[in-house]
Amino acid sequence: MPLIGYWGHPPLALLQRYRRELGQELVDLDVGMGHPETHVLPPTYCRIIRNIVDNVLALKGELSLIVASVGEEKCDQGRFAALVLRDMGFPVVEARNDKPARRREVTIATSDLPLREKVLRIMDTVHTPNVLRYRQCRPTVGYWGVPPHDLRLLDLFPSTTHVYGWTRCVEAGCPADLEEEMAADEGVPTVFFSQVFCAKQQLAKYLAEKHGGLYVDADGQITTSIAARVEAFIRFA
Repeated sequence: MPLIGYWGHPPLALLQRYRRELGQELVDLDVGMGHPETHVLPPTYCRIIRNIVDNVLALKGELSLIVASVGEEKCDQGRFAALVLRDMGFPVVEARNDKPARRREVTIATSDLPLREKVLRIMDTVHTPNVLRYRQCRPTVGYWGVPPHDLRLLDLFPSTTHVYGWTRCVEAGCPADLEEEMAADEGVPTVFFSQVFCAKQQLAKYLAEKHGGLYVDADGQITTSIAARVEAFIRFA
């Protein structure tokens, strides 16, 4: 069955239009799907961008269209990936989402859901608006950053974790709002996460030092060392 691939946070209306016009399902190309590495990109490169290229090449016969987020809501690496894939012959439509039409209410990021479920539901709002209400909680821990390549990292956190950073911006419908991305609640012990070789490492480390949080970066799978650091921080914070 033909698919419409996308990455980042293209405008919701654009994704809905292509899904309606083409009658095809959407697939998030950021996510690690277990496809073989293609080595098109350098090994010392953001794991998420490598996911995108690996997924596109693996799904070559199934993708009828790729909607690539290339503005401030994503990154230069995402823009370069769009250029490379288009040069390889893939049908790529570039999209920018730096001027949201309206701000959405944040209720998933502050809910009592398990953190992995929170993050996955937030990412679903990229293509399907949230219409549910969730039980809210006071934060005991914070998670700042993007969805990790290895989602097992999120299972280390309690359900009373609030989400900050780019992921929270996605739920709010403002993925390019740097001021919102920099925000974190004072007094909430927060893990500031970034993929290795991602430009957001700069923000994560700076904000961790500013707020007395824990800076963590990872490339690919979460190691036992990283897991131990996060678990210790949550336990003793």
